[in-house]
Amino acid sequence: MAMKVPLHRFDATVRFYRDTVGLPPIEVAPPSACFAFGALRLWIDPVPQIGHAELWLELRTPDLARAAARLQSAGVVRCDAIEALPPDLSACWISNPAGIVHLLREEPVS
Repeated sequence: MAMKVPLHRFDATVRFYRDTVGLPPIEVAPPSACFAFGALRLWIDPVPQIGHAELWLELRTPDLARAAARLQSAGVVRCDAIEALPPDLSACWISNPAGIVHLLREEPVS
């Protein structure tokens, strides 16, 4: 999951999860911070152009095309313009009816 945090609140937010809550850092990927959050990863990303924090979630699927078609048939609109994705990442952006952004990411079945 990703928490998008205004730039002016980023350092304090990272300190909160690291020092106050005690979550262990698990990845270094500046400018973002990443912590173990139970079985999940909590990414905290600094975003200069927002005024309040947002929580973004990730869904994984073994077949992105099939999942995207199923979501589209259910009326879910893709919102890929929300943030550029790396060209080698098989994924797309969607949002739920309440406006919570989700990364729909293809992950091969092991």
